[in-house]
Amino acid sequence: MKLRNLSLLLLTLPSLADQLDTAIEKLRMGTLVIEAAPGAKVSVEQIRHEFWFGATLPTGAFTGSASPADIAKFNEIFATHFNAGVIEGSFKWHEMERQQGKVNYTVVDRMLAWAAEHDVPLRGHCIFWGIPNRVQDWVKALSDDELRAALERRANDVGTRYKGKFAEYDLNNEMIHANYYEQRLGPGITKQMADWVKQANPDAKLFVNDYDILTGKRLDDYVKHIRGLLADGTPIAGIGVQGHLHGDTFDAEALQSALDKLSQFNLPIRVTEFNFPGQRSKYYTGDRKAQLSPEEEQAKADSLRQYFRICFAHPSVTGIMMWGFWEGANWIPQSSLYKRDWTPTPAAAAYLDLVKKQWWTRWSGVAPADGKVSLRAFYGKYRVTVDGKETILDLTKAEGTKLVN
Repeated sequence: MKLRNLSLLLLTLPSLADQLDTAIEKLRMGTLVIEAAPGAKVSVEQIRHEFWFGATLPTGAFTGSASPADIAKFNEIFATHFNAGVIEGSFKWHEMERQQGKVNYTVVDRMLAWAAEHDVPLRGHCIFWGIPNRVQDWVKALSDDELRAALERRANDVGTRYKGKFAEYDLNNEMIHANYYEQRLGPGITKQMADWVKQANPDAKLFVNDYDILTGKRLDDYVKHIRGLLADGTPIAGIGVQGHLHGDTFDAEALQSALDKLSQFNLPIRVTEFNFPGQRSKYYTGDRKAQLSPEEEQAKADSLRQYFRICFAHPSVTGIMMWGFWEGANWIPQSSLYKRDWTPTPAAAAYLDLVKKQWWTRWSGVAPADGKVSLRAFYGKYRVTVDGKETILDLTKAEGTKLVN
């Protein structure tokens, strides 16, 4: 048996499963204290999680290229499954400014308006992307001075135009794999890029983001990279780790080890781009149109459940973003929760069981003789109703306990 399969088996044993559950309860739950008249009818209904359970916003859903029926279904599923979003492609510089000076803001602005309407925080992915084949030809043709000026314009444009609209940004995507801007302008350019954004928007939260980290293969390189950026004074607010590079299974020990090692920086960690099966699976490296058998669909659901439980139980992880949840808009269609016709897969059931059942707080009852209801609850937004009177409130990890009088 392969080590990664053995790791999955071991983590399903009751003792280790109980350890994850204990960690989740300790880390992700606080206390709601509701003071009411004795005998009052009390109900507590969770509205959303503080932890980000998110997904991508694909371009097609905001440009009219998807059918009205699919767009309506996308909106319905997103609203009932996810509480955070990330722009899949439309915010990337090479998508927004294909020709020098002609910046297309339309799709991004539509997505931001949609997010504001639905109270969905958005990640800006990504301000820069220094992988050479993701750098526009017109950018490559610039002189060094012109390139520096173009980078400053892009940073200032993003910082100014989108101030207060994005919850966070990926600063320069996948730097440990390639960094065209650093190759041209030297290692100090990354800090300058970050400083330019922060000058335009001091509240901007800038993340690093890279892949093959949670597999352990580039973990040490990433740690060295982050340590260097922080030593240089680069204003890094969080660590993004993609979740693409496993195969048909994942190594649970490598995942846990990577999260533990990255936690040394005391920065929030987001799993920014999760697919399962992943980029090393036979569905990506082989027949891209292959279908999962019923047994493989169930194995996918089991793996998703384990992956999410490990991440949710880790104190440094603040969210998991799915890089596509519907076959109609997913670069690895087999990793979707929903088929092209919106039929749910077993993975959809596993996801909803975790996020909306096991990790969701609902309670109703009657206030005792002293009028005090004390309830353990997952961190997030709540509707508390006492004898028909509603109160909306947030129970946050930072406060731990919330008193409702």
